[in-house]
Amino acid sequence: MLTRKQHELLRFIQTRLDETGISPSFEEMKDALDLKSKSGVHRLISALEERGFIRRLPNRARALEVLRRADEGGQTTAPAANSNVVPFARPEAAAPAPAADVIEIPLHGRIAAGVPIEALEDQAILPVPAALLGAGEHYALEVSGDSMIEAGILDGDFALVKRTEIANDGEIVVALVRGEEATLKYLRRENGMIRLDPANAAYEPQIYAADEIKVQGKLAGLLRRYFH
Repeated sequence: MLTRKQHELLRFIQTRLDETGISPSFEEMKDALDLKSKSGVHRLISALEERGFIRRLPNRARALEVLRRADEGGQTTAPAANSNVVPFARPEAAAPAPAADVIEIPLHGRIAAGVPIEALEDQAILPVPAALLGAGEHYALEVSGDSMIEAGILDGDFALVKRTEIANDGEIVVALVRGEEATLKYLRRENGMIRLDPANAAYEPQIYAADEIKVQGKLAGLLRRYFH
């Protein structure tokens, strides 16, 4: 079962694919659903993907494939006027079609990849290719320091972070230290403690009590600027 907006977006995507063979752009989807920003479209796309109605094809700027179609045959009863969910018919495959766009995610400031520093709360917007992000809510932080260079994370890179409070050992996370400072490190649990490991032999691991560390997200991707 989907919300009304999710249903409307799925119908719009599949209708456009049926008519033109080309997936609509994020701007077209935003206008069709009367949304204020493309980030709202991204959230709906992620929800449809999580529920198995669409998928984003890999290794392309953005390509949507409809895996399960909205009911067009009148086989289900229309929802009541005060309902916010819409029933669907049996799944039916549709041909994939490529398209390209970007989404906008919050940019929260700079994060240390060396000695922890306080994560800035000033919020800007960073345009990101949709293909770099999977399902879920994301934000970006600008990397400061060189302690993760052996993981390919350089000073000035933009870390694309999936918001979560759960991470497995060995994942690169944004860790809030003692409620004040944030850092980007490998997370490992050891003898009831939390160890934050750098990816630079010049830096030592940081060890904290479990209640001193709060995971604020895990690394989903990177953006890098090149200057000439």
